[in-house]
Amino acid sequence: MTRIDIVSGFLGAGKTTLIKKLLKEALADSKVVLIENEFGEIGIDGGFLKEAGIEIKEMNSGCICCSLVGDFGTSLKEVLHTYAPERILIEPSGVGKLSDVMKAVQGVQTDVEVQLNSAVAVVDASKCKMYIKNFGEFFVNQIEHAGTIILSRTGNLSEEKVAKAVELIREHNAKATIITTPWDQLDGKAILDTIEGAKDLETELMEEVRKQHDHHEHGEACSCGHHHEHDEECHEHHHHEHNEECHGHHHDHGHEHHHDGECCCGHDHGHEGHHHADEVFTSWGMETPAHYEMSEIEYILGELEKEAEYGFVLRAKGMVATESGSWIYFDYVPGESDVRAGNPDATGKFCVIGSRLNEEKLKKLFEK
Repeated sequence: MTRIDIVSGFLGAGKTTLIKKLLKEALADSKVVLIENEFGEIGIDGGFLKEAGIEIKEMNSGCICCSLVGDFGTSLKEVLHTYAPERILIEPSGVGKLSDVMKAVQGVQTDVEVQLNSAVAVVDASKCKMYIKNFGEFFVNQIEHAGTIILSRTGNLSEEKVAKAVELIREHNAKATIITTPWDQLDGKAILDTIEGAKDLETELMEEVRKQHDHHEHGEACSCGHHHEHDEECHEHHHHEHNEECHGHHHDHGHEHHHDGECCCGHDHGHEGHHHADEVFTSWGMETPAHYEMSEIEYILGELEKEAEYGFVLRAKGMVATESGSWIYFDYVPGESDVRAGNPDATGKFCVIGSRLNEEKLKKLFEK
């Protein structure tokens, strides 16, 4: 029986970093396959993971409800036949709903020998309040359906702020195990043991998702809030979700976005909203052979804070060459960026994801 672990988390929460830690420190002797649900035009995260020698099944076909649920059974059978893994890690798009992924696993359990081992939500403790306020429909769904919630970036926060993040999470999930200790103080095996200790809750959560799905099939609203008869329309745009947690030196821009409960795209994405991910989130990306210097990338990332100019940028990621032949990798989430040296790639790449992005101005900002 192949065990399935779902590692969800909103944009930029640190899912890839957590997965790398688990694979290196807890699952090094296991046969593991990672299924990624990409959200983007230009695949960037796959490169980071392939460097670590991890098998990846990429599905670049739109929002989680369309791509992962739509072809999940076929993809899973292919993975099982090709790799015969002991464990499958599923890393959904950061704007996907965890309940959809759990429902997809339930849907294939009668056809293939798999069992849901865990459902995890990685939450950036420093941005929890902002994301609940602006993107509750997507952000809260991950919290509500997780058996284990792992806070990231707690090492940068005061005890009071971490406690506040826990309080906010508890409003939406009273039972989940919450890991608040900074990751660098924990061994990956200890994290995995904690995750797997929540199995009774996982069974309970799966039963709730099953009941919601049964209601949907009898004509009631699906828990994911999507209109599934229009799912084929979601394939118009391919987005990218970038989820490696920042490390290296950080540039705190000292700015936090506030929209008084309403997203800048003009939609109310509160807890009762019903939106497709691609109605709310858009992405822009480009490939470039141009050379950049560290100071230029740092300037660009600082500019992304100007919401009125470029839209609400939730995540930016990329890699570019310098004149000297070295490479610069960068990550950005609101208020924080990381610029560091990296390995050469086939070509330079930028990708930005957010709400109401001004693609014309983004192109002008990034182009040389």
